[in-house]
Amino acid sequence: MYSEVSRRTNTYFISDLHLGAAYLDRPIDRERAIVGFLRSIAADAARIYLVGDILDYWFEYRTVVPRGYVRFFGALAEIADSGVEITWLIGNHDIWMFDYLRDQIGIKVVDGAVTTDIDGRRFFICHGDGLGKLAPSFRFIRSMFRNRFCQKIYAAIHPRWTVGFAHWWSASNRDYDRAPRPVFSGAMKDGVEAWAESYVSEHPEVDFIILGHHHVMVDEAVGPKARLVILGDWIYNYSYAEFDGEKLELKQYATALSEFNNISQ
Repeated sequence: MYSEVSRRTNTYFISDLHLGAAYLDRPIDRERAIVGFLRSIAADAARIYLVGDILDYWFEYRTVVPRGYVRFFGALAEIADSGVEITWLIGNHDIWMFDYLRDQIGIKVVDGAVTTDIDGRRFFICHGDGLGKLAPSFRFIRSMFRNRFCQKIYAAIHPRWTVGFAHWWSASNRDYDRAPRPVFSGAMKDGVEAWAESYVSEHPEVDFIILGHHHVMVDEAVGPKARLVILGDWIYNYSYAEFDGEKLELKQYATALSEFNNISQ
């Protein structure tokens, strides 16, 4: 279906799709838009990085997986089968991802950061929820969610309870009809920039820091040569980054931007 693998040169980064979120309108249309985007880049993509919170909730049982995401997973499988390298870095919403997508689709699942060379440039890629100074409550919840014993206890509870609770928890922390759109300012900006400056001072070889999590689009210099890129989201921005081997650009997918722009403002 797609071009020869040898013609593929681009690397794409996307984060914070929050597929399946109960607080977002028209979930199937949103999934179709994301699939449309993936298919639009498949012909020239050498690799795709999904940089966390791709799903608003996911818990992988030993023999059962959550319902939904059929179009999205099908598109990923189709693209992976064509030879595109797909890496999924888990975020704080799709944290409980283990081996199902790895084995069934053939994607690489990473819990943590990826530091890699792409076409001669050094990248640090991470969802970003665990970076910098964290509030004690968030740090506690994050460590509990990653604790294997807690995961086993959670897995023992019937999904009819856990899935409903997870969606309630997520929606209770968000009100996109009334909440202001996230802006890269104040404590967020100060914390992320301070962490990035510290990181590049210790790793001067890094050219790009790619983050998600904050739901803002940012592309700015950090240190003597590096760039800090925050990927935005698919709630407000419908954004992604594209690296063609020479330059990296932060872009928006016009089709989704025009279709959903009036929903989440």
